[in-house]
Amino acid sequence: MVNTWSLGAAALGVDALVGDPRRWPHPVTLMGVAIGAYDRRVNRDSLGPGRLKICGMVLALGIPLMAGAATWALVWVAGRVWAPLEWMTAIWMISTTVAWKGLADAGLDVYHALSRGLPDARCAVGQIVGRDTAQLPETEVVRAAVETLAENIVDGIVAPMLYAVVGGAPLAMAYRAVNTLDSMVGYRNARYRNFGWASARLDDGMNFIPARLAAALLWVVMAVLGLAPRRAWRIMRRDARRHPSPNAGIPEAMMAGGLGVRLGGLNYYGGVPSRRAELGDATRALEAEDIVRAVRVVRWTGVMMGLVLLGLGAWRWLVR
Repeated sequence: MVNTWSLGAAALGVDALVGDPRRWPHPVTLMGVAIGAYDRRVNRDSLGPGRLKICGMVLALGIPLMAGAATWALVWVAGRVWAPLEWMTAIWMISTTVAWKGLADAGLDVYHALSRGLPDARCAVGQIVGRDTAQLPETEVVRAAVETLAENIVDGIVAPMLYAVVGGAPLAMAYRAVNTLDSMVGYRNARYRNFGWASARLDDGMNFIPARLAAALLWVVMAVLGLAPRRAWRIMRRDARRHPSPNAGIPEAMMAGGLGVRLGGLNYYGGVPSRRAELGDATRALEAEDIVRAVRVVRWTGVMMGLVLLGLGAWRWLVR
């Protein structure tokens, strides 16, 4: 049986080569359909806060358990059909939990859109962030892109790989289900404050260790790229706790420190202002090239993650 370190490295390679082709079936799409259907049917104010929390807990536990169980069954059946098909299926399933190529491509889409004008750039960045983008100036478009690139290093690369190593394809898929739940119902607005509470807390818990591992990886990456790793680490230790998320502030503060810019500030969600704590010191103004620099960090983080997995996989093979 191929060890999970090697499976994770292979899955990263598959994602780097093909990403998530739009015409291929994707597990997250099925998860989204199930979550949306449950949300529409169950999430009603008439239930009251207590019952809404209970219904949200059922959702937060049920979707990841079903996703993990379905993945385990698919991999098991594949192995009964043909032994090599077991690990091939596992690699493919793990690759669908990773967003390495897709994240970098999305960042570059925003960068190229900026050269075509602000309307295109606002539209492009609106595809990858939840804030209002229709009126953003160029510097705010850049900030939005850099922030989402940094934040998604954790849940798009590091976390799925960690859970793939710990529990193979089933646990990686269960993690992706938790992350999908958080992105759909884990909000603090009136509709989801109670219903999405469990999903948001579960996502915080499952990203706690990966976010801290990401900080170590980012230090190495920034050293390789010449992006002031010591300053990035100092800014992370000083500013990460100011972020409303216990995890997202870590990669965002590292990115701010590495680039020498300030992230955070005032965002609008559905026309409602939301002020986020500022991260980093503004040694210079944000510019379009910062998106390219952030994409480079994303790409090298994936490379470093793959090298770590390959190295540990080889070590496991040698000492077994």
